[in-house]
Amino acid sequence: LSGSLLESELFGYEDGSFTGAKRGGSRGLFEEAHGGTLFLDEVGDAQPDIQVRLLRALQERQIRRVGGRRQIPVDVRVIAATNRDLAADVRGGRFREDLYYRLNVLPLRTPPLRDRPEDLPLLLNRYIARFSRGAVDDMRMILDPAAVDLLMGYRWPGNIREVVNVVDYLVQIH
Repeated sequence: LSGSLLESELFGYEDGSFTGAKRGGSRGLFEEAHGGTLFLDEVGDAQPDIQVRLLRALQERQIRRVGGRRQIPVDVRVIAATNRDLAADVRGGRFREDLYYRLNVLPLRTPPLRDRPEDLPLLLNRYIARFSRGAVDDMRMILDPAAVDLLMGYRWPGNIREVVNVVDYLVQIH
């Protein structure tokens, strides 16, 4: 999303803020998540202007809609995810240090699938059952052991998303 579109999605906008905007304005994701949790995926790719607005929202616990004048209080727990090394991005000047420390309250690292191949059979079974709408609940019904061995030896550079696509394909051709 462009910076201005992302800003209006996160913080909402007032009536007349831009051409084509919904009449009467719109609440943003922060307002919608008030009293709950907001998940920000790929936060490491946020542009500097969005980083400033995110920091202000997290620090002040209030937002201002695009084109608005009043501050709107928000009580939101934020969970942020990224595949980037934010500490390195901070050192390189690509990510705000103050936002990094605001977000880095309870860091959880999920290792890539290539570092935990023992999870692959569970994932294969889950997604085979999902894409077959429960008609197939065991990977052995559509994969012979040699195919499973081949999949277990693969490095999965696309991680879980790649597994999902491969399983969707396998179920479709089965």
